Amino acid sequence: MSTQQVIGQYVTREQTSHKRALLVIDVQNEYFTGQMPVTYPPQAQERVLQAIDIARQAKIPVIVIQHTIDQVAPVFQKGTHGWALHESIAHLPADFYIEKKLPSSFTGTELEHYLRNQQIDTVVISGYMTQMCCDTTARYAFHLGFNVEFLADATATLGFSNQAGTISAEELHKAILIVQASRFSRVLRVDEWAAQFAIAP
Repeated sequence: MSTQQVIGQYVTREQTSHKRALLVIDVQNEYFTGQMPVTYPPQAQERVLQAIDIARQAKIPVIVIQHTIDQVAPVFQKGTHGWALHESIAHLPADFYIEKKLPSSFTGTELEHYLRNQQIDTVVISGYMTQMCCDTTARYAFHLGFNVEFLADATATLGFSNQAGTISAEELHKAILIVQASRFSRVLRVDEWAAQFAIAP
């Protein structure tokens, strides 16, 4: 028996008909032309846009989340080009918009209140970075009792190196997906997610 089978015996929640919201997390210039360009998977932004289109077709609310640092900072300082939403989504309408200051999209925001008010029980994770705000938001959602769907090809990251070691973007991304799938989320590609609604991406 695999580790997934063992853990899944007590962590998998009943998969019934869910009311979803798509979270579009931190699709900001910093991750494209700034100091932290994401590199893996390479088509992630295309998949984010596909997920938004699928959500619209399936009448799933789209929640745009923007990371904000109010004080002087090297990245994500409010009002700077790096902080601004990427041009591919800046013009798109959102059902709800959130500014956050911490990795979890729930901490210090109205996200949970909005989801409860709309009777949403499942959050769908897309955006950046896989191991930071996407992973943290997914874990927080799970702890709050929400179901979580984590879009493997509509999230992305970059390679990291610090005093603890070095890891490539691909290794980091895959490691987070494996951990998410073991405990917190259903990990799906965008095409697999779309198939639930009989929509072709």
